[in-house]
Amino acid sequence: MGIKDDAVEVRAQGWRTLAALHGHIEAELERSLQSHAQLSVVEYTVLDALSRQDGWHMRMQQLARATALSASATTRLVNRLEERGLLTRVLCADDRRGIYTELTASGIKLLEDARPIHDAALERTLTEAQGIPELAPLVDALPRLHARA
Repeated sequence: MGIKDDAVEVRAQGWRTLAALHGHIEAELERSLQSHAQLSVVEYTVLDALSRQDGWHMRMQQLARATALSASATTRLVNRLEERGLLTRVLCADDRRGIYTELTASGIKLLEDARPIHDAALERTLTEAQGIPELAPLVDALPRLHARA
């Protein structure tokens, strides 16, 4: 194995560690949000992404990027959330072909109720991950990543 192969293996190991941490966090978030707020992680992500926008709305393709879903999966997700009364779609005033997805009052309320559940589960899981030797360096690096953004 040459130096180039070693570098590839180091990156691959880093990716496996990142995937393990992500899976660890996502599983706990999913359990907590489902049991306490009747939301999936991706549903929470949509509500949270919308709440962080001026005007509390986004185009569908922006939501797809925020959730890392395909356009069709995003449409199905938005349909489900709209049926639950958590968001609505509105036509763009500037471009009649454009459609925005927007939080409703019910969506805002559910997000406000779910955010502490999400944050507590995230904190609990990150603290637990710091006790796992393979994951601890990555958890320790997270504050530095945010500082650079």
